[in-house]
Amino acid sequence: MITMTDRIWTAAAGFGFLAAAGAATVAPALADPYSLPIASSPPGVAPPDAAAVAVQQVMAQVGAATFTAPDFRPGLVRHVVLFRFLKSATPFQRAEVVRRFLELAVDSRRPDGQPLVVSIETGAQDSGEGQDEGYEIGFLVTFRSEGDRNYYVGRPVVNQPGLFDPAHDAFKAFAAPYLAGTMVFDYRVAAEVAPPSAAGAPKGKAGHRK
Repeated sequence: MITMTDRIWTAAAGFGFLAAAGAATVAPALADPYSLPIASSPPGVAPPDAAAVAVQQVMAQVGAATFTAPDFRPGLVRHVVLFRFLKSATPFQRAEVVRRFLELAVDSRRPDGQPLVVSIETGAQDSGEGQDEGYEIGFLVTFRSEGDRNYYVGRPVVNQPGLFDPAHDAFKAFAAPYLAGTMVFDYRVAAEVAPPSAAGAPKGKAGHRK
């Protein structure tokens, strides 16, 4: 049987980050997020952009408990994260950052055991447009509501103990020493457009004109 850990190691190996030696000695992430340590580092300062200010205003209006509730503003939310590693980070350290990020799909839970994450996708930078600004790997995390996203993100947006995900908080503390830069972009799925399926396409030859 192929486990989630097997799939994660396979994905990390595809990025060229894995060092062959010692790969089998790494223990899988803990499935119980409440046995993971909460980072003791002080919360950072939210960037002074319009979105960050708006989010803080919403939390001030509704309160942190409502802001992080699972039914707060339901609907798909995408959380895009890009990493740029320090040049000193070894292939093994980079692979471990990727592995632990993907394990959050299992480890990130509410106190009652309810999962926060719908899915996590990842992949190495593969664009030839020259606009990557040095970011090397990306993650796409999907949530069922803004409340789940807010609880998962935690500090520096939500600082109240018990109202943020300890597994994600521990991951951030682990990954920080290996990262030269992080970019985050969140959005609610407001619209989705796809081309017509073959079954729904008009009959007749494509491009035919009378």
